[in-house]
Amino acid sequence: MKGLFFFFSPFSLMFLYLLCISFTAETEAGLRNGDGVYIVYMGSASSAANAYRAQILINTMFKRRANDIVHTYKHGFTGFAARLSAEEAKVIAKKTGVVSVFPDPNYQLHTTHSWDFLKYQTAVKIDSSPPSSPEAGSYDSIIGILDTGIWPESESFNDKDMGPIPSRWKGTCMEAKDFNSSNCNRKIIGARFYKSPDDDSEYFTTRDVIGHGTHTSSTAAGSAVENASYYGVASGTAKGGSPNARIAMYKVCNPGGCAGSSILAAFDDAIADGVDVLSLSLGAPSYAHIELNTDPIAIGAFHAVEQGILVVCSAGNDGPNGGTVVNIAPWIMTVAANTIDRDLESDVVLGGSKVIKGEGIHFGNVSKSPVYPLIHGKSAKSADASESSARTCDYGSLDQEKVKGKIVLCENFDGSSYASSARDEVKSKGGIGCIFVDDRTRAVASAYGTFPTTVIDSKEAAEIFSYVNSTKYLQDPVATILPTVTVEKFTPAPSVAYFSSRGPSSITRSILKPDITAPGVAILAAWTGKDTSISLEGKPPSQFNVISGTSMAAPHVTAVASLIKSLHPTWSPSAIRSAIMTTATQTNNDKGLITTETGATATPYDTGSGELSTTASMQPGLVYETTAVDYLNFLCYYGYNISTIKTISKSVPANFTCPADSKLELISTVNYPSIGISGFKGSENKTVSRTVTNVGGDGVAVYKVSVETPAGFSIQVTPEKLQFTKDGEKLTYQVTVSAADDSLKKDVFGALTWSNAKYKVRSPIVISSETSTTN
Repeated sequence: MKGLFFFFSPFSLMFLYLLCISFTAETEAGLRNGDGVYIVYMGSASSAANAYRAQILINTMFKRRANDIVHTYKHGFTGFAARLSAEEAKVIAKKTGVVSVFPDPNYQLHTTHSWDFLKYQTAVKIDSSPPSSPEAGSYDSIIGILDTGIWPESESFNDKDMGPIPSRWKGTCMEAKDFNSSNCNRKIIGARFYKSPDDDSEYFTTRDVIGHGTHTSSTAAGSAVENASYYGVASGTAKGGSPNARIAMYKVCNPGGCAGSSILAAFDDAIADGVDVLSLSLGAPSYAHIELNTDPIAIGAFHAVEQGILVVCSAGNDGPNGGTVVNIAPWIMTVAANTIDRDLESDVVLGGSKVIKGEGIHFGNVSKSPVYPLIHGKSAKSADASESSARTCDYGSLDQEKVKGKIVLCENFDGSSYASSARDEVKSKGGIGCIFVDDRTRAVASAYGTFPTTVIDSKEAAEIFSYVNSTKYLQDPVATILPTVTVEKFTPAPSVAYFSSRGPSSITRSILKPDITAPGVAILAAWTGKDTSISLEGKPPSQFNVISGTSMAAPHVTAVASLIKSLHPTWSPSAIRSAIMTTATQTNNDKGLITTETGATATPYDTGSGELSTTASMQPGLVYETTAVDYLNFLCYYGYNISTIKTISKSVPANFTCPADSKLELISTVNYPSIGISGFKGSENKTVSRTVTNVGGDGVAVYKVSVETPAGFSIQVTPEKLQFTKDGEKLTYQVTVSAADDSLKKDVFGALTWSNAKYKVRSPIVISSETSTTN
């Protein structure tokens, strides 16, 4: 992979645009000019030969240029990052034991009531309180977060009533000019920062200057803080999903982005420190299509999973187009974003007291009566502006004399404009407020400060246009924009957020991505304590912020994974992932199926297995264990040779060899909780097998299968009944897919569910004639 992105909220899209430019310019310049920082990846750290070769390379090439070494990797995997010429990089790439050499990518960020909503949404009601059993009570889970740092003074990180730091913890609290050991406590037990090659020294600290890392950390594991809000909006108790978990922050990102070399260094340290779950709300841009052996996240996550650490990543904010999901390696748990049942509503009132519902966070001080003239942007265009630019209220498109004192109606008719830009133009020309028409962002509340701004959809806009153009009114059209109010129990919810990146995976359609969806819209969580950019005039900076993105969704899943780990300390990363995926819900609070931002029924390419359940996932009944051999076979099927695989992995059995017929379609046979059938031509049956492990706790258990079959297909499961005699027992079943004809024109979806009186264990099924998005 060539770059990483934080998954941020829509109001920060301009910031993300600049970060995208940074990613493209820096990475392409490195490839074009050749000289710069390169990552040299040399596989598993368990191999003495790998470690020896790495040390020899460092000693011979950098004996007199030690400052050119940026990072060395030695705990979870072997290698280093260093300043190299293009020629040096080519020479090293040919050395024995070197898996890959690639330019250091600059990854970027993907940018609470949400937990109450998830509990309400759960289909199976099971007690999710922290268990009191000796096994669970004696195990404190540790969440490692790779992000922008943390604001330790936030009340969300108080350690009241928390016990001693787990004795197994090997991490540290790195000191800096504004961060010392006293900033760590029994909640924040680890804090590391990484010096990227081009970073300013002011960022050599774990303190968060952006807010993103503080927000994600408190979402995952923040202590409860009563009366939290963003200046009164979204008020309530802000709490993390796993409030008893410990936090270890690995600061890999600064305002300029996240160096891939730093991300790998953080993975390496986290493995040695002893974290249980790793959470990353960042990733590559969807257009990059980075290979697994040059993607720092895929590489680091592989070795973390080998050491028993679950890695949870955001899916990206490049939706709603298909094939945009990132962080798609099968050993990563990939999280999409959905709305919750809270609407941050800012309505429009027209003359005649007609109310039009809108969305947005603003604190404007205007009359609640419709007394302000209303004008369409097209009617207020400046002399040298085009009609289309005035409709969207682009920069410089409006005439000040026509706008002054009025509310302006602007449209995102071409899909490339944003309410924040329209607001800025209207405000700069003396307008009173901005009404922005945008079907995409209507369900995603952004903050607009003190200038009255709201977003409405095209259906609602039709009523305003009818009013503006009507001749039956004796006076000119007037309106006002009401202050933001918080509407609870909003329906339908959840729905897929428009920005959430979608499947299929670009590397293979045999592994469904994303894996799961979770709340990622208008999430209230802790923020840096001195961010004046989000402050209201005359008021101190807010200690909390409301933002959106798959960045916000990932820590929800991380929290649930942490709770499962506390309850089941011996479970593997794949067992925890399976528990979360197979217990996900597919329905909304209107008792209908989850929909996308357009109102269409969501597919597994939108939601993965469904929406996260906070309670059913604690007791899944059955789990799909994706073993080390499964991942080794995946590498074989994907095209790696046995020699490279033995260099990469510490878990290669002595007699392991790649299957003779290794090909992409066989990735369907990996024991994954979802089922992807790729390369399906319809002219023959395709059969895959899955193995499930009984973890229900009752010993003897019987499960029967039910199948949701797409039209024109037959799905046969053999056997149709699984009879377990004890806990921990594994049983295997086969799934055979056939079609009525061989004309599969688009991917189709189904599911199978193993159930008894206590549990439902569901796996989505995807059938595709293709093998990958990019093939």
